[in-house]
Amino acid sequence: MTTTTHPPMFKGWYDLEGAQTWMQSIEHIFRVMVTNDDQNVRLATHMLADEVEFWWANAKRRLEVCGAVVSWERFKEEFLKKYFPADLRSKNEVEFLQLKQGSMSVAEYVAKFEELSRFCP
Repeated sequence: MTTTTHPPMFKGWYDLEGAQTWMQSIEHIFRVMVTNDDQNVRLATHMLADEVEFWWANAKRRLEVCGAVVSWERFKEEFLKKYFPADLRSKNEVEFLQLKQGSMSVAEYVAKFEELSRFCP
């Protein structure tokens, strides 16, 4: 169970489904906490471990050298670009758009629809 006292860790290593799930879990925590943009970045990056922690240290340095403010939206953009790339998002979007009930029950179809709908804007 994800709570504000037990936020999820993300270790990287191209865990594509895990990256999207981690991001949603972190944003769920933000919705129940009263935090500002800087605190969101600090909390989220505190929950990075192993390979992704090294990636973030380098990405943060690169962004700050260019003078960019590392906002939550900027962190999210960089994180998803690295761990949930556009080609995979497009693949999931196409799967969503081509979803048909076929031999699935209505409940299975609805569950698959909800699962894939998170990939479409």
